[in-house]
Amino acid sequence: MTDFRNLKYYVETPPLDAPVSVEADLCIYGGSSAGIAAAVQARRMGLRVVIAEFGNHLGGLTTGGLGATDIGNKAAIGGISREFYRALGTHYGTETDGGTQWTFEPSVAGQVYQRWLEENEIEVYCQRRLKQVGKGSDGRIKELIMENGEMFRAAMFIDATYEGDLMAMAGVSYHVGREANSVYQETLNGVHYGHPHHRFETWIDPYRIPGKPDSGLLQGVTDAPLLKQGEGDASVQAYNFRICLTNMPDNCLPFPQPPGYDPDEFQLLARYIQSGIWDAMQLHKMMPRGKSDLNNRGAVSTDYIGGNHKWPEASYKEREGIFQEHFRYNLGMLYFLANDESIPKAIRDEASKWGLPADEYPATGHWTPQLYIREARRMISDVVMTERHCRRHIVVEDPIGLAAYGIDSHHCRRVVIDGRCVNEGNVEIHTPAPFPVSYRSIVPRRGECANLLVPVCLSSSHIAFGSIRMEPVFMILGQSAATAAALALEADITVQDVDYKPLRERLLADGQILDWA
Repeated sequence: MTDFRNLKYYVETPPLDAPVSVEADLCIYGGSSAGIAAAVQARRMGLRVVIAEFGNHLGGLTTGGLGATDIGNKAAIGGISREFYRALGTHYGTETDGGTQWTFEPSVAGQVYQRWLEENEIEVYCQRRLKQVGKGSDGRIKELIMENGEMFRAAMFIDATYEGDLMAMAGVSYHVGREANSVYQETLNGVHYGHPHHRFETWIDPYRIPGKPDSGLLQGVTDAPLLKQGEGDASVQAYNFRICLTNMPDNCLPFPQPPGYDPDEFQLLARYIQSGIWDAMQLHKMMPRGKSDLNNRGAVSTDYIGGNHKWPEASYKEREGIFQEHFRYNLGMLYFLANDESIPKAIRDEASKWGLPADEYPATGHWTPQLYIREARRMISDVVMTERHCRRHIVVEDPIGLAAYGIDSHHCRRVVIDGRCVNEGNVEIHTPAPFPVSYRSIVPRRGECANLLVPVCLSSSHIAFGSIRMEPVFMILGQSAATAAALALEADITVQDVDYKPLRERLLADGQILDWA
């Protein structure tokens, strides 16, 4: 039996018998890809740096199953981010594309990051859950106090979490959900119906007994109010796991039945398949050695639509429950497709060819411990990145890196319209070219926090974040954040007062790509 006992987002940590203090020049909260890139850059600039990671997993989504990199334009990726993909190319012996490798196994990505941490002598503290932020009267963070009572003191801080927990506890302004189009003069934000992707291709009745509303809704469907096109709400685009699978018989473990499995949870999927549509497992992106990165595809797939809306502001304990719901749903869907007799045999046979890789994630039942948190909190600062920046209608004057992926939001809600299931929220629009991200978008407003940088939950609208939120970009912004932190320390100034000219010079010297002709 597969052992998932260690597959948890949160387990309460007991207090230490005596308080312990960790001192550094720069404290990075979050061992994501952005956090690791920031730490490497900080060490190269001579800083004492420490990473405090919420759980045990380092590397975020880059080591968490997203092994088929979402790129947009490879030429826009520079600095430490490109170094990472070159290191993968060295591992795999890649001779094309400048020696870079863009598809990779999670364990190999982990090995690259671990080597970097060791070579740069970067201290990492896992299972450190932020409880309180100590700030001085000057608006600077003095210390992070963890759940176990441990204190992390530094002159500069970076929030590299996907949730923006440090940013929020530090009193920085932020937003959760979709802004109305009118807020930033956008066209793709807010409630969004009618996009051609990942929609129901056939009429699917949402009721347990077709045609009978009094029978109740199928699981996965909500009776939420419809709202108008472009109207803002608190919805968050769907999360899932980027699931590492394999079809190599000597490394393939059959899908086990997850704890709490309920086949009724997948009756909507069964009804959709019975209508003639089979696409729930059709977004396999192959990686080396017969492994794949499975993502959401179609109207009913791995996205747990609507199940994540409370995540950004939830307590750690509440997030643990949401995490387990996503795990149960994702693994349960795979088990259902491979085993349930309501599914046509040809599809069961196809699903059964895949399984969990025996050589990945052994500590957590061969399942990634990293939930795909596509968005959570987003800072509100002096510059908010918007759709107009993505379309290059506005070009910032203080770029610290380029984003290049299309504007991409997954569905936020599954509602009922005129007696049928409708997914709402998906947007997939190409951007005309890579676009620069502003330094001011990773810095809080003046007066809110003088020594904090936020390269992941940066200042952005929902729809612009849909383009920026890619792992190579997070590494780019993490490196740039650490560079700014070092310059601020050297000049003894706030992060808001960093002079852009020397920042730009150092970023270019370190291989960052800041402009796109």
